[in-house]
Amino acid sequence: MSEELEEAEVAEEAEEAMSIWDHLNELRNRLFIALLGLFVATAISFVISQQLVNWMAVPIGGLQYLISIEVTENISVFMRVSLLAGFIISLPWILYQILGFVMPGLTDGEKRWVLISIPLATFFFIMGVAFAYYVMLPAALPFLVSFLGVRTTPRLSNYFDFTLNLMFWIGLSFELPLVVFILAKLKFVDAKMLSKHWRIAIVVIALVAAVATPTPDPINMSILMAPLFALYGLSIFFAFLARRGESKDQV
Repeated sequence: MSEELEEAEVAEEAEEAMSIWDHLNELRNRLFIALLGLFVATAISFVISQQLVNWMAVPIGGLQYLISIEVTENISVFMRVSLLAGFIISLPWILYQILGFVMPGLTDGEKRWVLISIPLATFFFIMGVAFAYYVMLPAALPFLVSFLGVRTTPRLSNYFDFTLNLMFWIGLSFELPLVVFILAKLKFVDAKMLSKHWRIAIVVIALVAAVATPTPDPINMSILMAPLFALYGLSIFFAFLARRGESKDQV
């Protein structure tokens, strides 16, 4: 009898191990497909990268106000702009592959929210990029290039490193409502808790703005803090939506 129990336990452990490996293989396959989508989108973005480079140079006055001093500098900037464009184009596909890994374990209602969150995540990221380009850069660049009254001619790579990093990280920060929605679905947070701790949120947002803002002056910090406060309020609403069904069930 004990031998049969031991054999059953061994068989169960082997089945669990196979299940874990199956999940890891599926995750690996989905990550590969996501990266393949990024590669294809980046290749497609080569067609419009020159126009994007010209567009991104507008806040500084155009490419004629930049200098390049290295042989590979121009093509390096071209590739980095193409990569950011490819990331934005392929973002829905990447999110679908990542979220698709957990979807089999979700209910029909949760799957519906996941599918809705994919275009929303793309929208919020694009809004963050647009905010960095149309609001943050015009406010920050005049301060930076005229500081101390010294004539500044930025390097091509330095300018695009600065702008691409700013646009990427502010784009990510605009994903806050969806991150909070997921945390609320996982029951880590709720709307009541977020509303109660708004003072802590102000401190955290101020710290994020201080790190992300390209200039140390309080005016540019305030320009970034204002939409982050609005996003926090939207996050409270998203947390309410995430837990609304549960509150009805408990009544």
